Amino acid sequence: MDRQEIMERINVIFRDVFDDDTLVIVDSTNAEDIEDWDSLEHINLIMAMEKDFDLKFNLKEVGELANVGEMADLIERKLKEK
Repeated sequence: MDRQEIMERINVIFRDVFDDDTLVIVDSTNAEDIEDWDSLEHINLIMAMEKDFDLKFNLKEVGELANVGEMADLIERKLKEK
C-alpha cells in the first residue's frame, strides 16, 4: 500500500469518526484544525486506524505525532514491518 492509499483511508476514517463527509485531511492537519478533535476523539481516531490498518501503536509513537502526515508515515512504516 502506498502513501496516497494510506492518506485516502485516513481521510475516510476522519470523516467517519467526526461524522463529517466534507472533511479533507492533508499532511499538515492537526487537532487545532478540527473543532471537535479533543482527547476522546483522538483515542477514537487511533483505535479506528489500528482496526482499519490491522496495526497496534504504542503510547510513545502516538504521543510523538504532530499531524496527520506523521501518522501516515508511521502507518506506512509499520505496514512495511509486517
